[in-house]
Amino acid sequence: MKKILKMTLYVFLSLLAIITLTAILFINLHPAFGGKHDKDDIARYEASGNYEGGIFQNQIETNMDMGFTDMRKTIYSFIKGSPRRNPSKPIPFLDADSTSIANYEGEDRLMWFGHSSFILQMDGKTILLDPMLGPSPAPHPWLGGKRYNKQLPIELDKLPQIDAVIISHDHYDHLDYPSIKKLRGKTSHFYVPLGVGTHIEKWGVPKENITEFNWWDEHSIGTIEIAFTPSRHFSGRGLTDRSRTLWGSWVIKSTQNNLFFSGDSGYGPHFKKIGQKYGPFDLGLMECGQYNEKWAAIHMMPEETALAGVDIQANSVMPIHWGAFTLALHDWDDPIMRVIPAAKDLEIPLVVPQIGEFISISEPKTSSSDWWTSVD
Repeated sequence: MKKILKMTLYVFLSLLAIITLTAILFINLHPAFGGKHDKDDIARYEASGNYEGGIFQNQIETNMDMGFTDMRKTIYSFIKGSPRRNPSKPIPFLDADSTSIANYEGEDRLMWFGHSSFILQMDGKTILLDPMLGPSPAPHPWLGGKRYNKQLPIELDKLPQIDAVIISHDHYDHLDYPSIKKLRGKTSHFYVPLGVGTHIEKWGVPKENITEFNWWDEHSIGTIEIAFTPSRHFSGRGLTDRSRTLWGSWVIKSTQNNLFFSGDSGYGPHFKKIGQKYGPFDLGLMECGQYNEKWAAIHMMPEETALAGVDIQANSVMPIHWGAFTLALHDWDDPIMRVIPAAKDLEIPLVVPQIGEFISISEPKTSSSDWWTSVD
């Protein structure tokens, strides 16, 4: 009996050692985790005014830690699951044509891929926002949930030449290694927060094709003016790199329209500051999904999404960060079901296009109505 117990223990410890070694090698060698920051990088971050103690800081106190009890309950809830955390069938979407995108010369417009990914066409430029267009928001598909739909309105290899890719932060549901690999050969320039350039440079994008931004930095893409503005969130792609790169939101202003892209954010006073400095906006693309009371400091609740739209002085609000992946415990359609009455109470117009549907930025009207009700 002792020999059997010793052998069992030996096998268990051997398997544990193999699993641990595999995990260490995976984290240190797989390119999806991104690049490392050198001394010159750290010096630049320290000069930003938003970096202290080896990490970037939010503008107001933002507690992201859960106690043991909350952590245990949350893990249990994720494991237990819920029948409506995922849609019962694929999300309806419209197909997009590569030729019509490449030859487009009309008014400013955008198209939603689901979650927080967009293709934006303004002043003759074609821009991608947070193009996470892969199947799973994780370093490997085995480690994360799957996209609701197996197909996209248009696949990455069918996209025409891209003038700019704009990234809000380095989390996997916003910065996707396989997507960047496919885009690097057809994208003129990448505009990213401080530190994120290290990741995409490791992935084969030339350094001269990358511009990094601190909060409130401004730049021009032809006649389009962009500004990187604060959000209340964090960053990180591994187990030990939380907040080592900056996160934020974007103002994108053409000769015709003014657009706000929130990235990920908890509610805070930064929205009013952005509205006062850069508003009003024709359209606000506002985070509304993957929330929970336990992490409300870094992800807005739907009612706060509507309020933030008022704060930035948006003429219309589009709720984003939903419709593609399940990353929280709420029902998949809870974001839209809650933000509709909240926006109505605040008298701010809401626009909810189908995935793949192009809408005008100046007059963001959709050709469909309540499409999400056809899923369940």
